[in-house]
Amino acid sequence: MRNQFLFTSESVSEGHPDKVADQISDSIVDLFLSKDPEARIACETLTTTQLVVLAGEIRCKGVYENGAWAPGAQEEIEATVRETVKRIGYEQDGFHWQTFRFENNLHGQSAHIAQGVDESGNKDEGAGDQGIMFGYASDETPDLMPATLYYSHKILERMAADRHAKVVPFLEPDAKSQVTLEYIDEKPVRATALVVSTQHAAGMDNDASRAELRAYVKGVMADILPDGWLPEDEKIYVNPTGLFEIGGPDGDAGLTGRKIIVDTYGGASPHGGGAFSGKDPTKVDRSAAYVTRYLAKNIVAAGLARRCTIQLSYAIGVAEPLSLYVDLHGTGTVDAAAIEAVLPTLVRLTPKGIRTHLGLNKPIYQKTAAYGHFGRTPEGDYFPWEKTDLVDALKAALA
Repeated sequence: MRNQFLFTSESVSEGHPDKVADQISDSIVDLFLSKDPEARIACETLTTTQLVVLAGEIRCKGVYENGAWAPGAQEEIEATVRETVKRIGYEQDGFHWQTFRFENNLHGQSAHIAQGVDESGNKDEGAGDQGIMFGYASDETPDLMPATLYYSHKILERMAADRHAKVVPFLEPDAKSQVTLEYIDEKPVRATALVVSTQHAAGMDNDASRAELRAYVKGVMADILPDGWLPEDEKIYVNPTGLFEIGGPDGDAGLTGRKIIVDTYGGASPHGGGAFSGKDPTKVDRSAAYVTRYLAKNIVAAGLARRCTIQLSYAIGVAEPLSLYVDLHGTGTVDAAAIEAVLPTLVRLTPKGIRTHLGLNKPIYQKTAAYGHFGRTPEGDYFPWEKTDLVDALKAALA
């Protein structure tokens, strides 16, 4: 790794149109899993001006069985979608939770996919698709996440909390952030550029309003970043294009799964390409990405490396992973091959083994769909892949 360099990550708020789509898709996942822990969901969402469209494949006892909807099921789906948009805060002429048009195009899961995924006789549950998944951890922050992404998320989380609490009157739901940090000897030492673009209320087309918005955002940045990390004033960019009144799905269409780097590691790690939101945990795009983060985080938390990347790969319908790869980036205290040999003895890396170990067949996913799936605090059933409960077992096995 170079001794000195700049690195950048971005985040987007819960009101960004793609994140609106992600949250809607995961609200459907949670709804179905609350009724049937073995439900199958692949729900895609499109959002645009006054329109939300659902599409995808489903199977869920008590909701959609044998090619038919249960009484009241479609109405409950629509109510769930509208409540999600209401919670985000959209009550605008171009996108309002009460009045947008809604289309539900969900349909039954392909029988040819089901026969490969479902358990039957002596056949174990197979992966829901082929693919490669990556997990990553770094000792840059207490949550073992890349610092650039960590601070990008935290800035927008604070702004969203202030918006919901009406701390300031001018914030609207759509926002983006970007943090550039200087690294020396692998450690972040200061910010060299900060960017926030936030949707705002009408009437902020004068110097006084712009100054108020800038002062607010700069204050949030100062609160979130470590002392002394703010760059010079000309490197702090707040709404650099000018006005940002039209935002959210009215300003740009949103689709599920278009913010996969925001969702994961901000570009600090490879990404297999698969999105998470809208998918039940039999889909290894989701569950295997969660378990690789879990394993990488435990490796770093155990002091076995300062940075760790893990890759898994799967074939559709096949239970066991095709490969397991561990990269310690030259920071390890033990051999990576030894870790590769130990990990499958601690967690069975089949789709069912992952779901069982982490407890993934629960309605826990809407909370993941904004401000990152990783680096979050495990609470109750939520974010179990962020636990560091393998540390002692790893140390014992690799002593």
